[in-house]
Amino acid sequence: MLIVENITKTYRLSKKQMWIENSNNPLKVAANNVSFTVKPGEIFGLLGPNGAGKTTTLRCISTLIKPDKGDAFIELNNERISVVNEDDKARGKLSFLTSELKLEDHFTPNYLFNFFGQLYGLDEDTIAKNKKKLFDTFGINDFAEVKVSQMSTGMKQKTSIAISLVHDPDIIIFDEPTNGLDVLTARTVTDYLQELRNEGKTIVISTHIMSLAAKLCDRIGIIIDGKIRMVGTTEEILEETNTRDLDDAFFEIFKRSKEEDGGIVA
Repeated sequence: MLIVENITKTYRLSKKQMWIENSNNPLKVAANNVSFTVKPGEIFGLLGPNGAGKTTTLRCISTLIKPDKGDAFIELNNERISVVNEDDKARGKLSFLTSELKLEDHFTPNYLFNFFGQLYGLDEDTIAKNKKKLFDTFGINDFAEVKVSQMSTGMKQKTSIAISLVHDPDIIIFDEPTNGLDVLTARTVTDYLQELRNEGKTIVISTHIMSLAAKLCDRIGIIIDGKIRMVGTTEEILEETNTRDLDDAFFEIFKRSKEEDGGIVA
């Protein structure tokens, strides 16, 4: 299980960023007391517009950045691991997947998979077993000895995902799983996420695509301006907002959040 408790992260903006944000405040609260839980065998979706705080929250959970306040805990085999205070230990249990992950052009998928497997302390047999499963799933075998620089964008993405899963993590965190992917690659990724859920993995994704959230996620957390505004299944959110689809529900929650914060609704 993944338990996120009151994650808060504030950034100092440059003058250019303040101009882009149309703000006179040099401080931006990207994540504001974000809390939620995700059970094994569940896909939890963090749904919100660009700049809502999705990526910041996931990076805090993934140990890439430290929150100013709050923590996240991995509960596994009667053990509770803090991502803030036990970040090295937490990294062995989780994986952060992103379409922005860049691979070194001069190496091959085979070499990179073996290299990262060794970094995680895996033995040769385990690396070989995990490689076969992931390379078969993502169709990488025919490109295993092709340099990254010579692969298509889609194959690079699939190789990145396979390498991120080299250590068979219990917690999988995926920032915008289909962002920048072609239709076929995106379908491969979402199908595999569902397969991982069926294996009992704990999965968190962020997205701004309503249809993806509705199709893929068991529960959804709506995040706007750094705050979690509502959490529930698609059906629960529709009932709470008295709407018929997730698009309308999101706009209703967006409207409520602006009214709650004293902002202006366009």
